[in-house]
Amino acid sequence: MKTSDDLFSLFLDLGINAKTHGHSPAHTVEEGNKVWGAIPGVHCKNLFLKDAKAKLWLVVAPADKRIDLKRLPERIGSARLSFGSAELLGQVLGIEPGSVTPFALINDAEGRVTPVLDAWMMEQPLVNYHPLRNDMTTTITSADLRAFLRYTGHTPAILTL
Repeated sequence: MKTSDDLFSLFLDLGINAKTHGHSPAHTVEEGNKVWGAIPGVHCKNLFLKDAKAKLWLVVAPADKRIDLKRLPERIGSARLSFGSAELLGQVLGIEPGSVTPFALINDAEGRVTPVLDAWMMEQPLVNYHPLRNDMTTTITSADLRAFLRYTGHTPAILTL
């Protein structure tokens, strides 16, 4: 599995201008709100989900956006959704709970996870995610996030969530 150092090297190789800020660990949006401070851009939450047919999803939205898991399946074309286990998260994306991020798709070589990105978030110039660990936040442009996902072989669904 790739590490945050591998991720940063990949950003350099892809010409992605990323800025990373260190802070105390933030496992939840509430904890993140305390450490994000003046980091510019949209701060996000990431939901690692599994549907009733064992398909995996990574839903990424602004931190303050409410996601209705009962209505989400009809929006994304999935079966009933539940949160993926910590064990599955580690096996597929190589990260621990509290560190969920679209950057973890670097570890999904089999393409098991379908990313779902909030449309408004993707219209913003800067977005923020954990770089595979929750004691840092990395800021990139939404265009660079798209480039990163293309590199990993993931085609996101971009929806108004």
